[in-house]
Amino acid sequence: MSAPPPPGGGTGDGRYGEDLFEPERPGEAARIDAAALVYDPVTTRRLRALGAGPGSRCLEVGAGTGTVARWLLQDAGADEVVALDRDTSRLETAANPRLRVVTGDLTDDSLRLGGFDLIHARFVLMHLPQRRELITRLVRWLAPGGRLLLGDALEVPNTLDTASAYRRTMDAVWQALRSTIGTDTSSVPAYPHFLREEGLEHVAAELFVPPLVAGGPLARFWTETWNRMRPALEETGLVDAAVIDEALAYLASPRLAELGPGMVMAWGQRP
Repeated sequence: MSAPPPPGGGTGDGRYGEDLFEPERPGEAARIDAAALVYDPVTTRRLRALGAGPGSRCLEVGAGTGTVARWLLQDAGADEVVALDRDTSRLETAANPRLRVVTGDLTDDSLRLGGFDLIHARFVLMHLPQRRELITRLVRWLAPGGRLLLGDALEVPNTLDTASAYRRTMDAVWQALRSTIGTDTSSVPAYPHFLREEGLEHVAAELFVPPLVAGGPLARFWTETWNRMRPALEETGLVDAAVIDEALAYLASPRLAELGPGMVMAWGQRP
C-alpha cells in the first residue's frame, strides 16, 4: 500500500517500489504500517459487510506487509487468502496453510488466478496506467456472486489555501508522483460507473477522510513520505528545503488543522 496520490493525469514512466518507495529501504515497512493503522479499520469493516468470513476464498492485491491478508485469515476466518504483490518479502514470514503468497505483477497477462468470492485492491490501481483494463481483469477473476472492493485516494484540498507550506508540499507530492511513476487519481470518482459497466450489481461507494492529527499515525505516514520524497519534491520546483522543513514542523505542531487526502471505496457483486 502506498501514499495517496494526486488528482490529474499521470505522465511518469517509472514504477512504484523502484523509482520511489523501494521496499528494501530501512523504515519502509513502518511507513506502510502507519497508514495501515489508519485505513485498515474502515477497510476491514467494509470487507466484513461484503461477506468476508468462513467459506470465502479471497484475493488481496498489493498485499504489502500483509495486515489485511492476516485479518482475512485470523479475524474473518476466510478459507483461503491469496496475497499478490510484486514484492512479497514481508509476507513470507506470515506462513499459514490457508495463505498462498503469489509474487507477481497485476499487469502481467500470464497471471492465472480466478474463482474468488472476494477481491480487494487498495492504493494499487492509482499507480498503474492500465487501471481501467485491470478493473476488467479483476472482475473476470470473481466467482459468480463474488464481490470486488477497490480503494484509492482522493484529495480534498482547501481551495482557499494555495500558499501555505503544507499546501505547497502536498502539491509537490502529487506532482512528483505524477512525473515519476505516473500516479493518477482523476478517474477514482468514476469507479462506481466502471463497476457498473462491468456488469456488477449492488454497486456503491463511499469516501473516508481520516483525521490528520499531530503525533497520530497519519501524520507519521506523511512525515515519512515527505522525508523519503525530498529530492523528488524539490525537483518539482514547487518547494525548497526550507518549505519542506516548515511543512514537517506544522505536521508535528498542535496548530495542525487540515483535511487530509481521503480514500474512496467502491464495490459491486458479480451476478
